[in-house]
Amino acid sequence: MKRITQALEVVRPIGWLLLVIGLGTGVVAEVAQWRELAVLSVACLALLVLALPFLLGRTSVAVDLRLQPERVAAGESVAAGVAVTNRASSRLVPTTLEVPVGSAIHRYGISSLAPGATHEESFTIRTERRGVIPVGPAMTRRGDPVGVFSRDVVWTPVREVLVRPHLVPMESLGAGLLRDLEGVSTDAVSQSDLAFHALREYVPGDDLRHIHWRSSAKVMASTGESALLVRQYLDTRRSHATIVVDDRLASWSDPEDFETAMAVAASIAVRAVLDEFDVSFVCGSHASSGSDGHLALDAVCRADFGPRGVVESGRQASMLAPDTSLAFFVGGSATEFTDLLRAAAAFPPEVRRFGIVVEPDGTSRVTETGGLPVLHLAAKEDLGGLLRWSVR
Repeated sequence: MKRITQALEVVRPIGWLLLVIGLGTGVVAEVAQWRELAVLSVACLALLVLALPFLLGRTSVAVDLRLQPERVAAGESVAAGVAVTNRASSRLVPTTLEVPVGSAIHRYGISSLAPGATHEESFTIRTERRGVIPVGPAMTRRGDPVGVFSRDVVWTPVREVLVRPHLVPMESLGAGLLRDLEGVSTDAVSQSDLAFHALREYVPGDDLRHIHWRSSAKVMASTGESALLVRQYLDTRRSHATIVVDDRLASWSDPEDFETAMAVAASIAVRAVLDEFDVSFVCGSHASSGSDGHLALDAVCRADFGPRGVVESGRQASMLAPDTSLAFFVGGSATEFTDLLRAAAAFPPEVRRFGIVVEPDGTSRVTETGGLPVLHLAAKEDLGGLLRWSVR
């Protein structure tokens, strides 16, 4: 059954059309004794027979699809190339190579190649806006010039070009924003963290559970003096920034406002990574968490409209990143303020939370209601200034 299905896939739509016309006109010509229809029937069936020899033989090639780089900002270009090498022991019959790029298809004619010979083609992928551009799979099409039959063989998987939004410069989140939080990794010593650092002499008030009795006994045996040594630890706690974006289409008066929100989310994520924060991002069904900035930015590239909304996304983020210390909730001009409050309420009170509302028709300002500071952005370039002002 599988072989029959594969054989039928070789016939292109024009082949099926010729077959139907050939058989149909043949039957009518036989019944009505119509000679002209008989000629048409013979011509159609003869064309099918003449196209069959073009399928003979096998295509054995190696196809290398190259993309450099695979992650770019909107407006930048990607240098792409494809190399086809004949792996057979005989010459390669001329064939066609197709490489889908987004909604377009790049077609290249591959001439007859000697065994081991390589044919290379290069092209440029231009990006205009945030998103994901699928590239491939690269496939060869072998068939007749008319397009009656075509044997298609896929040689590469689908590759992706991730197009990121333009970023907004921001000051360090650790400088001022998190002074009252645990902060990023530090060289400060701690009595409660788990990374052992050194021993020091006991002072009144130290936790007796941290006394290192064996070392204390050795010191007292060697010096003859009473001395207790206490363990010191290195504070290795990290800050965690979480960004939640409203994915409902109804929350955005213009789809371009959603793109502005993606630029805001990406800018915060990059700044947090530079400050050595862990970063989590949630927008509907697209989520990521970790210390690798590529994870958050890749999720930003893939984010799209959906039915969840900021409240459900906020609850998902609280479960995805329970150690969050700083949270941002980004919505559009039609996002209900109560939804921002409900999303923020999914996090414990010690988490510092900010609402961000994209309002291109308004003025950039900061308000606070219900204990939630809200940054109203008329332009994404105002993000750094508003955030710096809101934490004074």
